[in-house]
Amino acid sequence: MSAPHTSDREVVNTRILNALPAQVFQAWADPKLLTQWWGPNGFTSTFHKFEFEPGGKLSFILHGPNGADYQNEIEFVEVKRPGRIVLQHVSHPKFQATVTYEDIGGKTKATFRQLFETVGVFDKVKGFVPKANEENFDRLETVLAKNK
Repeated sequence: MSAPHTSDREVVNTRILNALPAQVFQAWADPKLLTQWWGPNGFTSTFHKFEFEPGGKLSFILHGPNGADYQNEIEFVEVKRPGRIVLQHVSHPKFQATVTYEDIGGKTKATFRQLFETVGVFDKVKGFVPKANEENFDRLETVLAKNK
C-alpha cells in the first residue's frame, strides 16, 4: 500500500491487490460485489440503478454509520475490460474518477484517481477522501479474498 497523493484538485490512491485485473474489474462489474466494498468503513449502500457501460448510470444511497443517507449519482464515461473505468460523479461533490488496473505478475496495481470539479470542492473533502479511498481498497481486498 502506498500513501495517497494529493494536489490542488486531485487525490490519487494506489494499491497492489492479490488478484488478477479481471477479478478486480469484476468486483466493479457485479453490483452484488460492488455493494460489499464501495464506501468507507461502516457504510452500506442501496443501489437503485446499475448500468455498467459507457453512458450508463449508477444511482445509489450510501448509508452512513451515523444514520445519515447520502444520495449518489454517477455516469460511466468509459468501461474497458479488464483495465480501465472512467466515471463522472454528477452529484455533489462533483469529480471525475479514473480507475486503472495493471497486471504485475499475477497481482494488480490498482490506481484510483479523483479529479474534483474545482479547488473549492476539493478543499471541502480533502480531509477525509484520501482515507476513505484507502478504506475502499481495504474492503475491496476482503471481497476479492472471499471470491477467489
